[in-house]
Amino acid sequence: MSLFKDMLKSGESLFRDTVFLSYDFQPKILHGRENEQQRFAVAIRPLLQGHSGRNLFVYGAPGIGKTTACKHVLRELQETTEEVVPIYINCWKENTTFKVFYKICEDLGYKFIQSKKTPELLTLIKNKLNKSSAVFIFDEIDKLEETDFLYTLLEDIYRKSIFLITNYRDSYSEMDERIRSRLNPEFLCFRAYNESEIAEILKQRREYAFAPHCWDEEAFKEVVEKCAETNDLRTGLYLMREAGNIAEDKSSRKINVEHVALACKKVDESFLKPKEGLDEELQLLLDLVKDKSGSRIGDIYAAYQVMGGELSYKSFQRRILKLQDGRYISTEKSTGLEGNTTLVHYAAEKKLTEF
Repeated sequence: MSLFKDMLKSGESLFRDTVFLSYDFQPKILHGRENEQQRFAVAIRPLLQGHSGRNLFVYGAPGIGKTTACKHVLRELQETTEEVVPIYINCWKENTTFKVFYKICEDLGYKFIQSKKTPELLTLIKNKLNKSSAVFIFDEIDKLEETDFLYTLLEDIYRKSIFLITNYRDSYSEMDERIRSRLNPEFLCFRAYNESEIAEILKQRREYAFAPHCWDEEAFKEVVEKCAETNDLRTGLYLMREAGNIAEDKSSRKINVEHVALACKKVDESFLKPKEGLDEELQLLLDLVKDKSGSRIGDIYAAYQVMGGELSYKSFQRRILKLQDGRYISTEKSTGLEGNTTLVHYAAEKKLTEF
């Protein structure tokens, strides 16, 4: 028996194409989200009949397919008709009215807009979209610094559907009342995938991303279980890629349980971020949360004001969300005698298994 039979040779790889392990990859078949996609289609359907469409407020935990499902529907829409213009905006990148309008103009094909001001950009948008109809998808709306553009689009674009996507249901109640009354959306909550759905999705990606028969089934089962624990598909995709890399580093032809265990350790360690990477204001808030861990967010904000903090409550909440996104803190909803509230916990020194 050769000692080298199970070792990769020069030029050999376990991977076919790692692009299929990217969370942004759009599969042709989207498992487990048929009902949600149908809701999107029903909201858009009036646009195909020459009427204004319905608006949706889409929320659910990170990594469970909200963005992927929306983009999937947009792609099918583009393949079906040219009468409805699809517009996708990531509000993490475009977080002000000017940036949103500028990106929309870029997507509509306008050139030489660098010197245009916000009202001029809006005029360009109206000139094009009011001759047809549009579906606007605004993703990660909790990252917005301002929401004036929503009021403007609701008032000035004739035939449209607006989908707002967020991880946080509370983002809706924080919006201006004038916007909420005009938006009047239907609410669509994305449930977490169950374990069998996760297995099916990861198996599909595995077939495209890896060479045949290179995965030990027990190792793949461990990836699925870890992904199901976190309720986040990004965990599974990351583990598959990292386990493959580790196996290749060891020149192994098979990805086994040992490789997955090392990848899991990497996942856990990758979110233990030093607070030195935060700016001064976020460090101050993190220290405050550490001192008052487990307190209500309103009480922490009151302590922040006593310290001389000048942020509005809404801006304070945004920064709390940034700390949560960075896994420095965690939050939980609580219901008591005084109603619903959010409890904030310091988590920077914990081992976090979320991804």
